[in-house]
Amino acid sequence: MTSLAGKTLFVTGGSRGIGLAIAKRAAADGANVAIAAKTDKPHPKLPGTIHTAAEEIEQAGGKALPLMCDIRDDDAVAAAVEQAAETFGGIDIVVNNASAIALLGTEEIKMSRFDLMHQVNARGTFLVSKTCLPWLRKSDNPHILVLAPPLNMVEKWFAPHVAYSMAKYGMSMCVLGMAGEFRDDGIAVNALWPRTTIATAAVNMLGGDELMQHSRKPEIMADAAYVILSRPSREFTGNFCVDDAVLEDEGITDLSGYAVNPDVPLAPDFFVEPR
Repeated sequence: MTSLAGKTLFVTGGSRGIGLAIAKRAAADGANVAIAAKTDKPHPKLPGTIHTAAEEIEQAGGKALPLMCDIRDDDAVAAAVEQAAETFGGIDIVVNNASAIALLGTEEIKMSRFDLMHQVNARGTFLVSKTCLPWLRKSDNPHILVLAPPLNMVEKWFAPHVAYSMAKYGMSMCVLGMAGEFRDDGIAVNALWPRTTIATAAVNMLGGDELMQHSRKPEIMADAAYVILSRPSREFTGNFCVDDAVLEDEGITDLSGYAVNPDVPLAPDFFVEPR
């Protein structure tokens, strides 16, 4: 693997959770990280802002640029990408981490929530990737990483929450299509998804401390992302990766340190089968 020292990452939704963990892992190599997220001021229910994230990134060893950006807004994304590229001299890596979730059935969900998930998840991923392409083409090892599940088109992953599954698989379809579209340009496009639930604010809101105890820490996703982003972009693209499998391929077989509570069984995440 190569180091990410001097590389520039554009990370969406990275003010907390998995996005921030990925940013800090890259920062440990001395990477530059632009954090593009909506949380400019403290949220009443969620920890972290783009400014606290920037502080953590710099404490980890990298350079940070906090950017207030709603990825549903074309002009805001264009401005954020331009500012990131001007500040750091380019963009090498895009991490499409921003996502909206509502685990509701067809009759329960409001169309405003349906629209939000599709605008953030599928459209936001498409827009950010599209906007960063001119800069990625100038990089010597360009990567797009999407936090999206494998395309397992099975009824059980749709029936309980059709709207969310459609929006999330929209992100996965960006990976499938763009990997092929930009293969000849040498731009890698891959997906990464967790085998288990990850101890984030979103999981805490869904299942409280009980589910958090049965989860893994965000660092497992950060370490898996680091492995993917360090690989040659012309040799590794179009893959739907699962966090523990990525690490096992690198010879890391003892994953117990990633568990929030090693004494309880892990809770499987959506869209992948437990082991």
